[in-house]
Amino acid sequence: MGMRYRMLGNTGLKVSALGFGAAPLGGVYGPFTESECAATVHQAIDLGFNLIDTSPYYGIKLGEEVLGRVLQGGWREKVFLATKCGRITKSDFNFRAFHIIQSMEDSLRRLQTSYVDIFQAHDIEFEANLDMVFTETFEALLKLKQQGKCRFIGMTGYPLGCLQRALESCQLDVCISYCHATLLDQTMLTRLAPLAQKRGAGIMNASPLAMGLLTPSPPEWHPAPEAVKEAARKANAHCASQGQSLSTLALKWVLQQEQVATTFVGMSKRSELQENLKALEGPPDPVLLEEVRKILAPVQGVCWPSGLWPAES
Repeated sequence: MGMRYRMLGNTGLKVSALGFGAAPLGGVYGPFTESECAATVHQAIDLGFNLIDTSPYYGIKLGEEVLGRVLQGGWREKVFLATKCGRITKSDFNFRAFHIIQSMEDSLRRLQTSYVDIFQAHDIEFEANLDMVFTETFEALLKLKQQGKCRFIGMTGYPLGCLQRALESCQLDVCISYCHATLLDQTMLTRLAPLAQKRGAGIMNASPLAMGLLTPSPPEWHPAPEAVKEAARKANAHCASQGQSLSTLALKWVLQQEQVATTFVGMSKRSELQENLKALEGPPDPVLLEEVRKILAPVQGVCWPSGLWPAES
């Protein structure tokens, strides 16, 4: 079974249901080699991935620089390219108009392109003055769109309430949230998708494996409450006892959600690409899926605080 494609809101872009998350190209998840990154990106494009998402924050500019080199030689023209602005480091943010404009110029230089297809304000819940984001930041994004530096604009973040306010306040083309369209949390489908459809915006999902919780080796630093982590451990153990992968089951489930235009999976190695492609081989096993749902039911939709936004659950 090959790649599937969906329309991204009212943008007219027909994007691959699995998008290429380029954060690993900045070394965010550990060491990498640029040659392996290039081989992975090129193979992914050949296999139907047509949307790549990055940010200056990934590797503190390194991710964009690597991706810019990797996409030379005609590869840039084969994909929709998305990047972001506003988030500089883990704790440094700037959503003022002058920074948004300068960030675009810097990203275009690093990515070695004259425009990006999608440009978004990154993790807006870290800005204390959201009214400023919905006026000054939005107007700067709109100006860049009018100048042809980007084709479509949006905003990203973890808290759905924050993105709901963004969609209601601004005429956005797209938005990204993460960890809210997973086997652990499906609130993107019930809270964000209806509003996005009403506003004509495309919604993109990131972290379909809940930032590693739905993998055999979740990170120790994960911000989820202990009850969520324990439920995920039980679900992983159950799938393993059946000779199955919770990660593959989780990705297969995500691909069934038609309201989500694309789901980004982060990769820097061809082995990771091959693992992610298993999700395209067919629907999730219904019996195993129901068993996992029951295990995760007590913590379904439980969130954690992010930025200046409290936990929503």
